[in-house]
Amino acid sequence: MIEEMRLRGFGVIAEATLPLGPGFTAITGETGAGKTMVVSGLGLLLGQRADSGVVRSGAAQAEVTGVWLVAAEGSVADRVREAGGDLEPAGADRAELYIGRTVTAEGRSRASVGGRAAPAGVLADLADDLVVVHGQTDQLRLRSQAAQREALDRFGGDEVRAALASYREAWHRWRGLNAEASALEADRDARLAEAQALREALEEIEAVAPQHGEDAELSQRAERLAHVEELRAAALTAREALSSEADAIDVSALAGEARRALERAGDHDETLAGLAEQVAEIGFRIAEVAGDLSGYLADLDETGPAELAAIEDRRAALSTLIRHHGTSLDEVIELARTGGERLLELDGDDERVAVLREQRDAAAAALDDAADLLTRRRAAAAAALGDAVTEELRALAMPDARMQVTIAPGTPGQDGRDEVSLLLAPHPGSEPRPVAKSASGGELSRVMLAIEVVIASVDPVPTFVFDEIDAGIGGAAAIEIGRRLARLAAASQVIVVTHLAQVAAFATNHLSVVKENDGSVTASSVRRLDGADREAEMARLLSGLPDSAAALEHARELLELAPAGA
Repeated sequence: MIEEMRLRGFGVIAEATLPLGPGFTAITGETGAGKTMVVSGLGLLLGQRADSGVVRSGAAQAEVTGVWLVAAEGSVADRVREAGGDLEPAGADRAELYIGRTVTAEGRSRASVGGRAAPAGVLADLADDLVVVHGQTDQLRLRSQAAQREALDRFGGDEVRAALASYREAWHRWRGLNAEASALEADRDARLAEAQALREALEEIEAVAPQHGEDAELSQRAERLAHVEELRAAALTAREALSSEADAIDVSALAGEARRALERAGDHDETLAGLAEQVAEIGFRIAEVAGDLSGYLADLDETGPAELAAIEDRRAALSTLIRHHGTSLDEVIELARTGGERLLELDGDDERVAVLREQRDAAAAALDDAADLLTRRRAAAAAALGDAVTEELRALAMPDARMQVTIAPGTPGQDGRDEVSLLLAPHPGSEPRPVAKSASGGELSRVMLAIEVVIASVDPVPTFVFDEIDAGIGGAAAIEIGRRLARLAAASQVIVVTHLAQVAAFATNHLSVVKENDGSVTASSVRRLDGADREAEMARLLSGLPDSAAALEHARELLELAPAGA
């Protein structure tokens, strides 16, 4: 419930604190004093769109803050913590939640939840669990079929909620299967084309059978073979220079002569003996290199142009694969690795579609069963809701009115396939028609209240806020409105902006929005009324004269009768 709300620079209200608390709070005041600004301020705290028009003339910004008493654990506490806010402990299982909103004269808005800045969307998320607001224009939002269905489902209680949960589970399963099957069926031609192209690509790659790094290796070999004559001449010259077969100086013989000379003198100096070993090794290396050059020349003679042509053919085949199936040979080889799995997947589409169709049909049958159960339970709740609201309307000075809740087949959706309509026959013999079309403004207010009282008996809401629910009503009907609001306040916090003494008399907390004029600036504040002050305000509501003896007597009579009548 809302414990307190503070307004500053808000419309005609310079600064005001509203002590609210449990039970039934009535807010009264002269026309133009700013009673409706209280509801507007609350709307901002509940995430409604900010408007710079609410900023008081001359003020830099409008501020509104609210203090809620909420459960220490639960959906509200979880959402606050998710937004980074904190709750103030207020007992074993209760906590205080501070919510704030500012609007600048330029129209910029800021919100805070639990002491932390938060998007206005967080306030809207919390609103569903905190307050139900009924203004003069929305009247329980009865014009919306979705709202009428929600009202019926609330009244239906656990049985309808369980059936709705089962239906939604079946709906989401069917919808997922249907979407998957439809996508496969719609893409069938494209997937067949993809499979054919992939099959041809894999056949082409398999025929060439490329290997990692093969293109680089072939490039090196081609470079070698393209200069084979130059390579042969260089190798031949080098071999002849090292070989004793040439007419030139025999390098091997010279090395042998140097070795022998050093060995003869090595007996007298170990240094020369070591050098002799090195020269011997040089001789062996010269002979070895000469042999390698002979082998290299023999290899060149065996390869030549024939091998170069084969290499160029292989390189051309690899280039074709890269051009058709990737940007590199590694990509082509990766396609060969993954393409088989993809082809199996594509070739299995027909089987997958058949399985999905079977699953979809089974899900559709389960959805039908869930929808039938939901419709049956809603129908039972509809009959009970119609009877209960009809009975409540009799007590609200509409003795001949009859409420009928109908259910008709509609387009299936996540909330079922039922179209729920609240129909009202206001007079004997009249045909039931949609509530918004068959009731006058005052009657619509009573219908709204009757529905809320009935639903709250099975599904209480923490806080109700009514903005002039009594518009167009007076006399005995107004007293009954007050009595029903008092009954509603037994289970929920009820805040009512009213201009009727018959309604305000039933309040357990009476606040008055007072307008003061210092000659240049009109400002409003809020006062809690008790005793003589409350009697005077009640007299003003009754006659327009707060000091009228007759009005004061009538006010006292109402204040004495109201608690007993509630």
